[in-house]
Amino acid sequence: MFRTLLILLFMGATPVHSAGFSGPAFDGHALGSVERVIDGDTIKMRVAIWLDQEITVAVRVAGIDAPELFRPRCDAERTLALEAKVFAEDFLKNGEAELTDIEQGKYAGRVVANINAAGGDLGAALVSAGLASSGGKGNWC
Repeated sequence: MFRTLLILLFMGATPVHSAGFSGPAFDGHALGSVERVIDGDTIKMRVAIWLDQEITVAVRVAGIDAPELFRPRCDAERTLALEAKVFAEDFLKNGEAELTDIEQGKYAGRVVANINAAGGDLGAALVSAGLASSGGKGNWC
């Protein structure tokens, strides 16, 4: 009898969520705040990935190639890389962005995604400004 009472008491104390429960859910999009712009096509972000869960991750802009800031092949590439970095900083100046089409990157700890902010796509804006190429490595020298 005592055992049955204990089981019933335990069952009554167990939280149960109804079918109508609704809360935030990950749907393939992630919202994040910009920590810093590393270069034109790589942004360090703090991203909400789940309920009260955030990670800090380097995000490479999908589908583009921007000039290299850290290992430029010539002075012209370095100059363009600095311009691309400043452009990205200005584009992301409100500090918030949405990531879409998120994929695991080739290199550990980095993801590849489209970055949308201020009503636009960062990758497309960089290409339109002549600060990145789409569909392959750019020739910056």
